[in-house]
Amino acid sequence: MTLRLHWSPDSANLVIRIALEELGLRFAPVRVDRARGGHKAPEYLKLNPQGLIPVLEDGEVVLFETGAILLHLADRTGRLGPDGPAADDPQARAAFLKWLFYLSNTLHADLRVGFYSDRYVAAEHVPALRDGLAARLKGNLAMLEGVLAPTGWLVAATPTLADFYLAVCLRWAQIYPSGRPLLAGIAGFPRLEALLQVVEALPATLRACAAEAIPGRPFTEPEPPDLPVEQVTG
Repeated sequence: MTLRLHWSPDSANLVIRIALEELGLRFAPVRVDRARGGHKAPEYLKLNPQGLIPVLEDGEVVLFETGAILLHLADRTGRLGPDGPAADDPQARAAFLKWLFYLSNTLHADLRVGFYSDRYVAAEHVPALRDGLAARLKGNLAMLEGVLAPTGWLVAATPTLADFYLAVCLRWAQIYPSGRPLLAGIAGFPRLEALLQVVEALPATLRACAAEAIPGRPFTEPEPPDLPVEQVTG
């Protein structure tokens, strides 16, 4: 077994864990104890100098950044999702790449600023920043709802790794930051809700969420893990 996933509950590793499970890739999970500063420990910073989670080790290859790891897994298995299409199909790959970069550079990046706003602006500006990000998020969801209309998925007629990424981002938007999530549910976006329902019911998703102490219906009625907050996300 060459794959090692460094993880913390409900961090971006949830995307990778679902992908690994769906692709049928065996891996060793390596828990990073955020409460004790494990993500800032010297040995972890050698893997990811940002001190962020996750990291995937594939033998001698070490990767961080969710999008980069997903692309590596697609190339490693030769397919963009559990049922295809092929990773070297020109049109499918182009669609996959553009949505993967959108999710990483736009949707996920916006969510991170919303969740950790105090790292970006002074405390008195946090509410305004989050209000702006919430409005921007709704605009992005309206765009995605229209894109999903023809097939129900971002890239192909079957789910790909990009769809798992989108589903987890929508989970987070509904529950974080604690007490004032950026998204008050996904009512009004029926195609996105249908995507979440399908991903939520996958055995791979159930196994991944159980491993990270994520209860209930993790995407359509999401709740945080039943753990101390300092142990969650990152």
